[in-house]
Amino acid sequence: MSTECDVKKLVRSPSGLRMLPENRAFTSPFCLEEPHWVPDKECPRCMHCEAKFDFINRKHHCRRCGKCFCDKCCSKKVPLPRMCFVDPVRQCGECSVISQKEMEFYDRQLKVLMDGATFSVTQGSCEKSETMVCRLSNNHRYLFLDGESHYEVEVAQISTVQILTEGFTPGGGNSRATGMLLQYKAPGSDNLKQMKFTTSDDFNSNKKMSASWLAAMHKAAKLLYESREQ
Repeated sequence: MSTECDVKKLVRSPSGLRMLPENRAFTSPFCLEEPHWVPDKECPRCMHCEAKFDFINRKHHCRRCGKCFCDKCCSKKVPLPRMCFVDPVRQCGECSVISQKEMEFYDRQLKVLMDGATFSVTQGSCEKSETMVCRLSNNHRYLFLDGESHYEVEVAQISTVQILTEGFTPGGGNSRATGMLLQYKAPGSDNLKQMKFTTSDDFNSNKKMSASWLAAMHKAAKLLYESREQ
């Protein structure tokens, strides 16, 4: 069974203080590695506005992309939890917008995932479903499913997440999330397994919670794919 008691330590990097697991294998699957900085000698000009660097117009590196910018183009200090920085760090305009959008996931949606929601869960081609509470572990590395049975899905081994929807709101609004298809690899296997999560009329009081959990899982999947492409 997985453990959630992962020890962390403060690490000082050229970009700032980071809070990292002592064992890198316990790193959150949503995290990004620090970029390699573009060497100073390779960037005589700002990589955005092309202003020439000199004694007065100094160069700064964006902590997210590692590129060189002038102070005007890289002045914002924005939280960057995906790289585990303790304090807000300097980022270029483009990266700061991305990081600010991701803060909703870290400020709100991670808590939704860890609080959990109730679904009717079907394994593979099995027709029998089981009512289970699904939640993200505190270290973000596992999905825990608890009912009569207990399952753990390693987030890093999730292959695809497909949100199931139905219907449209009056006036052509967004469809309503009703479930999720999850494909993943089990430990020691290269074969994909599938789980189907569906909300049920039996859980009326939890439908709103389940819909919020599915929306948060959709965002989590996007961040997971981005981390793999780095």
